[in-house]
Amino acid sequence: MQKTSSDFRHKLPKDFKEALNSNKLVFNNWKSLTSLAQNEWICWIISAKKEETRQKRINRGLQEIGEGKKRPCCWPGCPHRRESAKKWF
Repeated sequence: MQKTSSDFRHKLPKDFKEALNSNKLVFNNWKSLTSLAQNEWICWIISAKKEETRQKRINRGLQEIGEGKKRPCCWPGCPHRRESAKKWF
């Protein structure tokens, strides 16, 4: 079994960063998340295969982060962090 990297953190993509910065409430909620929770949102967004899906995820992420949600719903988690999540990708 291949071991998952201990440094699983993803870089915040420019398009998602700009979207987060466009709304003060969302930005403040984002900053209050743990680095692990932020990484889950980033990984969920960058794992989209189509640009259309990516944009939908960014929009949904902004809405849900604005509502105070900590993690993306109905997603197995970052496959770079959790070996068990790799089976979904």
